[in-house]
Amino acid sequence: MAATLYIVSTPIGNLKDITLRAIETLKSVDIIVAEDTRRTLKLLNHLGIKKRLISFYKPVEQQKTPKILEYLRQGKDLALVSDAGTPLLSDPGYILVREAIKEGFRVVPVPGPSSVLAALVASGLPPVPFSFYGFAPRASERRRFLESIRDKRETIVLFEAPNRLKETLKEMLEVLGDRNCCIAREITKIHEEFIRGRISEILDVLSEKEVLGEICILIEGAKKERQQVPWKDYATKLHQIGYSNKEIAKILGTLFNVSRKEVYNYFKDEVRS
Repeated sequence: MAATLYIVSTPIGNLKDITLRAIETLKSVDIIVAEDTRRTLKLLNHLGIKKRLISFYKPVEQQKTPKILEYLRQGKDLALVSDAGTPLLSDPGYILVREAIKEGFRVVPVPGPSSVLAALVASGLPPVPFSFYGFAPRASERRRFLESIRDKRETIVLFEAPNRLKETLKEMLEVLGDRNCCIAREITKIHEEFIRGRISEILDVLSEKEVLGEICILIEGAKKERQQVPWKDYATKLHQIGYSNKEIAKILGTLFNVSRKEVYNYFKDEVRS
């Protein structure tokens, strides 16, 4: 029988989330292909499993794929694992899987933990449909990306680094509007936390606390009635958060096609009253 490449999901935090089938698979294969051999070794030691490990991280994925395919040609069964969760989702493995399929090897998923799905089902946002975009783009590319997804109706799921979270949320508020949102942090771990509410409300919460660990951002999709939201209420919220009148005018012009003059007049009237 042809050799098999198993795509094995591993715990994203709580080691009790490993499946019986995953343990059985890791015990049975000849070689384990791991994103970080140090992380995988800790899991294997916990499970009492001793196997040969091959390091397989993003920068060497293209380079190492031919060698790993050679092991499959020799009839060796392999297990592909990432640092945590399901491989390929913002982790290395796609090139290897694609090439293994091309050569006719069996590719078998061994499903299990996924931070994307765990965050989605606990977020309070519509779970279907949803789109996962991996890690949020760097700051220089973020606005263009957000503008490209502004009118999508499905729930949006992104990964983000703790040090960039607040700036990303601020830009989301500017480009997407004050939508319902959930910040899922350290899922299945000791400090697991879900912060739910409108983006502006979450920014208020985050202004008084430091957020660390692995983070998922989930944002509700666009609604048809987005343009019907009272822009004056939105302007007041932005003002309360600390945006200047000039910044607010720019945001409202993008979201609601409101002129700068209307915005400035609104704040003048507010001051008089």
